[in-house]
Amino acid sequence: MIRCLVVDDARAFRAVLRAILSSAPGVEVVGEACDGREAVSLVRTLRPDVVTMDVRMPKLNGIEACRDIRSALPETYVLMLTSYTDETAVMSAIVAGASGFMLKEVNTTDLIEALRTVAKGGKTLDPTSSATVIEQIRRGNVVSEEDRLVQTLTEREQMILDLVAEGQTNREIGEQLYLSERTVKHH
Repeated sequence: MIRCLVVDDARAFRAVLRAILSSAPGVEVVGEACDGREAVSLVRTLRPDVVTMDVRMPKLNGIEACRDIRSALPETYVLMLTSYTDETAVMSAIVAGASGFMLKEVNTTDLIEALRTVAKGGKTLDPTSSATVIEQIRRGNVVSEEDRLVQTLTEREQMILDLVAEGQTNREIGEQLYLSERTVKHH
C-alpha cells in the first residue's frame, strides 16, 4: 500500500486529487495539507511514502517544503505537481530532492504511474519538464549540491577551504591569514 499525502493550496484540486488517488488500487491518501508548512508538519506525524506537492503555495512554497521533507525524512518521496512549466521551478525542485515533476494537466493513468514510480524510489518527469531539464544541461546551467554549498561560503571561509584542499594544517592557515588556530577551526 502506497501511503500518500496530498498538498495543494487549492481545496478543489486537493479534493479531485484525493478522489483520483484513493480510487487507485494500492494507494491510500493519509492526509491533506494546504501549504508547505502544514505539509512538513504532517509528514513528520503521518510518515507517508509519497507527498504530491504543488510548487507555488503560501507560507512555505513546495520547493522549500520538499527540501525540508527530504532532509528530515529521506524515505518520504516528493512528486511535484504544478500548473506552470517554469524551468527554474523544475531545476529547483530536482535540486531540492523531488523524485518527480508533473504538470497538473497530466492524465489519471500517467499520474498513478508516476506516483508508483516515485514510491519505488524511481524518478519521473513529464515530457515538458524533461525537455526543460535537457535544455538546462545543454546550456550548462546545472549546479551540483556541492557547488551550491560552496556558493554559500563567505569569502574568508572559501579562502580557508582552498588552503585546506591544498593540504595545509590549521596552524599553517592561521599563520598565512593572520588568524588564530582556533578561528581557523571555527571556520
